[in-house]
Amino acid sequence: MRPGRVIRVLAAGTLSLGVVAIVHPAAATPLGSLPSVTSGALPGPAILYRAAADAPQLDNVAGTVWRAASPLVSGAEEYTRGEFVYQDYLYDDHGALGIPDPNAPVGANAFLFSPSAGTFTYPTAAAYHDNAADLLEFRVKPLVDSTAIRVTLNTLDDARLVGFTIALGGTPGVNHAWPHSAGVSSPAASFLTVHGTAKATASAELLDATTGHAVGSTPPSVVVYPANHQFDIRVAHSAWDPHGSAVRMTVGVGLWNQASNGYLAPSIGSATATTPGGASPTAVAIVNVGPRRSSQEPYPSVNDPVATWTLADSAVGAAVQSRWWREHAQATALLLGDVSSFFANVDFSKLLAGTFDDSNVPRTGVINRILASHYAFGQGFDPTKVCFDLASGFSAGAACIGRLVGNLQPYTLYIPPDKRQPTNGWGLTLQLHSLSANYNQYSTSRNESELGEQGNRGAGSLVVTPSGRGPDGFYAGYAEADTFETWADVASRYKLDPAATTVSGYSMGGFGTYRLLARYPDLFAKGFSTVGVPGAADPLVPNLRNDPLMAWNVVGDELVQINSSEAAEKELAADGLRFTEFLFPVADHLTLATNDEYGPAAAFLSPATVNLNPAHVTYVVDPGQDNAAAGVTADHAYWVSGVTERATSQATGRVDVLSEAFGIGDPTPTGVAQGAGVLLGGNHGPMAYISRTQDWGPAPAAPIRDRLDITASNVGSVTIDPARAGVDCNAVLHVTTDGPLTVILTGCGSRTFQ
Repeated sequence: MRPGRVIRVLAAGTLSLGVVAIVHPAAATPLGSLPSVTSGALPGPAILYRAAADAPQLDNVAGTVWRAASPLVSGAEEYTRGEFVYQDYLYDDHGALGIPDPNAPVGANAFLFSPSAGTFTYPTAAAYHDNAADLLEFRVKPLVDSTAIRVTLNTLDDARLVGFTIALGGTPGVNHAWPHSAGVSSPAASFLTVHGTAKATASAELLDATTGHAVGSTPPSVVVYPANHQFDIRVAHSAWDPHGSAVRMTVGVGLWNQASNGYLAPSIGSATATTPGGASPTAVAIVNVGPRRSSQEPYPSVNDPVATWTLADSAVGAAVQSRWWREHAQATALLLGDVSSFFANVDFSKLLAGTFDDSNVPRTGVINRILASHYAFGQGFDPTKVCFDLASGFSAGAACIGRLVGNLQPYTLYIPPDKRQPTNGWGLTLQLHSLSANYNQYSTSRNESELGEQGNRGAGSLVVTPSGRGPDGFYAGYAEADTFETWADVASRYKLDPAATTVSGYSMGGFGTYRLLARYPDLFAKGFSTVGVPGAADPLVPNLRNDPLMAWNVVGDELVQINSSEAAEKELAADGLRFTEFLFPVADHLTLATNDEYGPAAAFLSPATVNLNPAHVTYVVDPGQDNAAAGVTADHAYWVSGVTERATSQATGRVDVLSEAFGIGDPTPTGVAQGAGVLLGGNHGPMAYISRTQDWGPAPAAPIRDRLDITASNVGSVTIDPARAGVDCNAVLHVTTDGPLTVILTGCGSRTFQ
């Protein structure tokens, strides 16, 4: 937690003199919410345990009047510390529903399975960052002689490029056109409009909604804090005094045209360097509107009959849904030019009384949250940061940055509404999204709810879908880091039981399931992959020795073809690993998603406990899949750590260690048993499948000895924690290696073997 500094506020009009200058404290992680061990290396990558990052957009600038922390829940409103705070959605700045821009960065060119509803696209000039009008936060605070208003944008490079209007008051049902060619209307008594006049300065005006004349003799003042992407406004009571009333407020953001002193409307077709594209028939210029409560913006629903598309018409089906970015209602309202449904009645009596009210902050069900990342590669959205291209086969792998390049990242959290937090904490399921989808892929699906409600032995699991910093990261590089930053953010806000952690995903998320399970096996109890295969993680599959896996695949898969899934099944069987595969003969790549029934998988994942100290550890390292700068280096698992390759010319190194101190030997695999069944309860009716299952017999008893049996291939050094391995400094090391190997027993020294 970063402490605030106590300073004396000098700004006129503040109600308090002694204040905390910066109040964006990171939440203290509830004790035990992250994995912990008695000794040796912590499970998983370093990024999981880093202190929370700070984002300037979320800071209250020293010397200003703002005190409240951001709720970081999209579509939420809160009264706290004398301030009204509304949190908007990230990357929902897609404007009105109109004629699509064929070169839109969000759509078929990147997010095929999660296109936006709005069709607005930014001018291609770099300063817009494809995100310049993305509202992040709107807040209001009464002062002694004025009203303070703050608008924060997700991206701010040049204040001259953006403007926003706030509709104040008005009579419901009586709309007035917004000024400066905004193209929308709503109830209003007056309009407060702010726009940049230089890169880091802005001006403001307050106009009567009926006459269009300036209100009062003192124009509003505004200060731009460019590093914080914030516009801090003061409206003098001599011009507008809300007293203790409740005032209707709506805010809309758009691009500004300095030449016309008005909003910059999009044109039909593609954007140019200076003109936005994707216009609606009414040429609405406002791009992002709030407040829009979460209840107003629908989630996508694969259980809607229109969603039962196949891969051949996937773009059509996804576009019909078009709720992936939580801006469907916004896009429809902007198309009509009427934004009267989006407003908050800001209660100044609550603000003056310092009332705390978070009743409009969602607590259960599907929640869109915002996290501050440690990493930024610019601002906004960068369509050039391609991590994977299906057509060419290009893969950035561990160098992946992702297209959501900013330091704020969205994610979806599901909290079972009919469960209470278990005594030991919630279970956690990482549910990884598919290629060309986004973090709302599973929102309102049974894939999400069944895993959450049945998880943690029926006590309930939180289900979290990270953004992966874009559509195509395959959970490598910074997309992998985003997954663990998201996990850490959840752990900082909810009590978790680290022993009840699982991982799941569909398609690319299925690939990611194999990847994370194999790289960090001591983080998870089990994994569930749907239409996914190991992919780049194939050499690491032996690491699943202590992690049972369920995999669902289909014979008619156009993308993850049957030869790939069959090869994965044979590899699991040959390695003697525990797995269950359901193979559906009559289905394509998307059938299981639109069928949306996962009861057997939820039951498989639920009775699971992470085994931090197994008797036998197999660990394969592949340094080529690491990204040290992103904090995602995989060189340890359980009580084995510091595994290094001897010859970097080889892709991988493998170490296998059996501790005889546990007094058990290796269980014998049962061999693959075939069966059959029918999946019931989905949208497509009964779906037959072939099952292949391999389990283990009971672990045989063995003499308890102070001995480690080590087999290594292309490993130069390995560190073993003797306490967790059950041995002491006098342990016998029985080593088989294909070259020089240094074995370090922590606290006991090291020995080298040839």
